[in-house]
Amino acid sequence: MMPGGLSDTKSATPEVQHIVDQVKPQFESRVNKTHGIFQAIVYRTQVVAGINYFIKVQVSDSMYAHLRVFQSLPHENQGPSLVSYQTGKTRDDPLTYF
Repeated sequence: MMPGGLSDTKSATPEVQHIVDQVKPQFESRVNKTHGIFQAIVYRTQVVAGINYFIKVQVSDSMYAHLRVFQSLPHENQGPSLVSYQTGKTRDDPLTYF
């Protein structure tokens, strides 16, 4: 991986699901809609002054969203923050930088 580049796409882990669970209220507030399903599927990371997570999340039976979540360095003691998102995605849409 190039410095600052995106990692390969990996299957979501319990740690990534925990991040998704933490930013779910931020996402629902921005899209003004609640979601019964909010399941991390795959993710990529980008190392910056912290880590950007690009995460594909299943939000309904057939709809997906892509989230960009920033996790600051551990010593800053801050939770993950939803930076950006894309809705209207499908399971097959590639997870790319946005």
